[in-house]
Amino acid sequence: MQRNPITPEGYERLTAELKHYKSVLRPECVVAIAEARAHGDLSENAEYDTAKDRQGMVEAKIAHMETRVATAEVIDVSKVPKTGLIIFGTTVDLLNVDTEEEVTYRIVSDYEADVKLGLISYTSPIGRALIGKAEGEEVRVQAPGGERAYEILEVKYT
Repeated sequence: MQRNPITPEGYERLTAELKHYKSVLRPECVVAIAEARAHGDLSENAEYDTAKDRQGMVEAKIAHMETRVATAEVIDVSKVPKTGLIIFGTTVDLLNVDTEEEVTYRIVSDYEADVKLGLISYTSPIGRALIGKAEGEEVRVQAPGGERAYEILEVKYT
């Protein structure tokens, strides 16, 4: 089974979300189905169909999250040797060579990625380009908007 890297914070959030689905949303679905069933004829009961559809979506999400938890490999970057290379979990300060704009990204899992918060997936084009590089190097990234060049200013293991 393939292991999937995740940060300690991402793992905590994932397990909390799974717990919420199992302890809150699943029971809500059971109640909604029971209430809809009490209204009579199920063949023409849109409320029942909606409740069953929601239950199916909740159960699918639970199964997906359980797989993520089972295959998670928690990587705490603060506990790995600081080699200066960009690895999963590091935070990287970059300079866009063309625009002179500085950006900071943390390399995380697909589950945790949120560009607006500076969290990029290790499987994204920029994440793949950065892994294994060091401070001072320049990387070229083929992004949907065209090629971009970044200079790596700093690599942080926090």
